[in-house]
Amino acid sequence: MQAPRRLREQARSHSLFPYFFKENPMLFHVKMTVNLPLDMDPTKAAKLKADEKELAQRLQQEGTWRHLWRIAGHYANYSVFDVASVEALHDTLLQLPLFPYMDIEIEGLCRHPSSIHDDDR
Repeated sequence: MQAPRRLREQARSHSLFPYFFKENPMLFHVKMTVNLPLDMDPTKAAKLKADEKELAQRLQQEGTWRHLWRIAGHYANYSVFDVASVEALHDTLLQLPLFPYMDIEIEGLCRHPSSIHDDDR
């Protein structure tokens, strides 16, 4: 159901409209914890990790995987993805070679109006 025209016009005139609608990318904070089976063949594990690294670096160069941080003491990371939609994030995560071995937590992010940065990079 679409909002009445008057409400849509008021929303567009609001100073925060560009930050909450499609003019900006969709950012997602993603926590990925990897749980490789203890009995996994070391050669297979090494291949998965190498393939994961190659894809992660390509996605970073493309700007899709905006930030990547290791979580100290864990086989896990915090990442920020810059994608066009929830579906795009889902499709990106499914491509990861380690995806079948991950526990993933996702939180949507939006620009904070008090941020001093224009693009929050």
